Amino acid sequence: MAEAKRKKGETFESMLRRFSKKVMQSGKLLQAKKIRFLTKEPNKNLAKKLALRKKDIKAKKEYLKKIGKLEEKNRS
Repeated sequence: MAEAKRKKGETFESMLRRFSKKVMQSGKLLQAKKIRFLTKEPNKNLAKKLALRKKDIKAKKEYLKKIGKLEEKNRS
């Protein structure tokens, strides 16, 4: 962990700047961001299952549009 003690006669802002610099140099902040925003890939079986489900839903919507039970939205 980064540590910065206040030197005699040093302002709080300069101590905070030194601390921030130490944190950035240690790489802990970058590592924390990588962990926070890491998204795991779904396994292959789950991905296939989801793709088939989307395809089925799309086919059902197209069928409903074709028979006139579902209104088409204007994309403008």
